[in-house]
Amino acid sequence: MSKSVSEPSGQGTEARDEAVRAALADAKPLAYWLDDPARPEPEPELRGDTHCDLLVVGGGYSGLWTALIAKERDPAREVVLIEGREIAWAASGRNGGFCAASLTHGAANGLARWPDEFDRLEELGARNLDAIEEAVQRYGIDCDFERTGEITVATEPHQLAELAELHDELTELGLAEGTEFLDGESMRRQVDSPTFIGGLYERDGVAMLNPAKLAWGLKRACLELGVRIHEHTPATALTGHGAGMAVRTREGRVFARQVALGTNVFPSLVRRTRAYTVPVYDYALMTEPLTDAQLAAIGWSGRQGLGDQANQFHYFRLSADNRILWGGYDAIHPYGGRVEAKHDHRPETYRRLAEHFFRCFPQLAGVRFTHAWGGAIDTCTRFSAFFGTAHRGRVAYAAGYTGLGVGATRFGAEVMLDLLAGEETERTSLEMVRRKPLPFPPEPFASAGIELTKWSMARSDARGGHRNLWLRTMDRLGLGFDS
Repeated sequence: MSKSVSEPSGQGTEARDEAVRAALADAKPLAYWLDDPARPEPEPELRGDTHCDLLVVGGGYSGLWTALIAKERDPAREVVLIEGREIAWAASGRNGGFCAASLTHGAANGLARWPDEFDRLEELGARNLDAIEEAVQRYGIDCDFERTGEITVATEPHQLAELAELHDELTELGLAEGTEFLDGESMRRQVDSPTFIGGLYERDGVAMLNPAKLAWGLKRACLELGVRIHEHTPATALTGHGAGMAVRTREGRVFARQVALGTNVFPSLVRRTRAYTVPVYDYALMTEPLTDAQLAAIGWSGRQGLGDQANQFHYFRLSADNRILWGGYDAIHPYGGRVEAKHDHRPETYRRLAEHFFRCFPQLAGVRFTHAWGGAIDTCTRFSAFFGTAHRGRVAYAAGYTGLGVGATRFGAEVMLDLLAGEETERTSLEMVRRKPLPFPPEPFASAGIELTKWSMARSDARGGHRNLWLRTMDRLGLGFDS
């Protein structure tokens, strides 16, 4: 959020701190979505050797969509999926549940990077979201899917000007259908906060859902189509084996004609791709269910997802039982890029998020948080996924979704399967698919650059959007950092 929302004044600090402590006192250190008695039992670990046509490594959205679509394309194909822990335990079960049509981390990023094919990317993204909705219906996946759209909120004048400029650009390109620019009064009729001065409403391009239930529903659909799933089966090595590939696990090997890697934030089995991503830890809070009076006080009747326009931004939405998920702002990169459980919780971030929540919604004073959690996402220097093959086309990978993987991973699954088939399709012909982002430098330069970028972005938020020399240089190089 902007400085006027996020940076509290000194007045009433003691009372504010006590209110925040009380609000967080009983919060479970667990992702709300995973705290579900209906959570399915894991499939058994793979023990011994097995053979298949396609091995999918990773049991998040990327791997699940790949396995499902592979069986839809060819029901006779033998597909095995292995997951190092349990389905949905990582980013796929910990995210905010924003399922966006955008494949490019938003229109501004897409227009800046792929202006010549942006209209095609928007069309493919819209079709991809339609296909997700259709799959949810066809397979009876109960994941609270609501296509309510998303509003990007301005809390500072320069943010409102940026949103107006983006809306004008989309209008000139004929791509503004379904979007609406909101002034302050119109914005507060949608959701009422004293900090909101306007917004850009994308009515059809985002759905809200329960992310863990989506993953578990995809798991069930895969099993019903004959995919063999093994959880608690980490892949430890990838090597060529005759005309195919071999992947070693703790208790055996999988021999496959082809392999699709959906490991995302975790170290890739194709080592040369590791420099393209770094992990970033994101954190969220979930409130207790709101009463009818509390809901009326904020007027959030449209149930849209929201996110603010600041560099250090928040995302927030209503759950099916009328809790508010409130996340974002801090994006923490661990030195060396190691994904470790010790980073999953950050009490200082939880306190900061709670302070910001009550500044945004003072009408909700006294509301308590029931859950507080974090987790790692993979980001790359262009903020959106990249793709490729290895081992003479027998292995495909997709990674770098930068927090928008709930929807875009299905598109990535299609791309990986196209690449493994050796087909030139409307997807594989895209510049976005054919080219890689710039890699991150080695340590200590990666962490130093990321911290300098974060500091510069925070200063930009505090100084009316002014971008310093470092950010302008990053812009020219096509580099950056985003949560």
